[in-house]
Amino acid sequence: QVQLVESGGASVQAGGSLRLSCATSGYRYGTLSMGWFRQAPGKERERVGVIDSDGRTVYAASVKGRFTVSQDSPKTTLYLQMNNLKPEDTAMYYCAADPDRWKLLLGRGRFWGQGTQVTVSS
Repeated sequence: QVQLVESGGASVQAGGSLRLSCATSGYRYGTLSMGWFRQAPGKERERVGVIDSDGRTVYAASVKGRFTVSQDSPKTTLYLQMNNLKPEDTAMYYCAADPDRWKLLLGRGRFWGQGTQVTVSS
């Protein structure tokens, strides 16, 4: 059974930084594309950043230049480095994965974590 477990969420002030982690386990059938999504109260879930099995990354325009998605060498842990955080970055952040990059980009990934809360105060 595939498991994704996020950590690292916290409350920070605007301009601060956080690094989220997502530990994966249980997938044995090839490689996964992975990504971060977020959902603020009353808003739809949005894609933050995705990294595919070849290491190519795609970011939302609202976070480009501030956030970086990366993986460790065994590709078992996904990271989201968030710099220059803004109040509008406040949301629950979810890690997601899928063998199909396009499904993940569309927010239809097969595997999802439980989420970690990020709160940015002004």
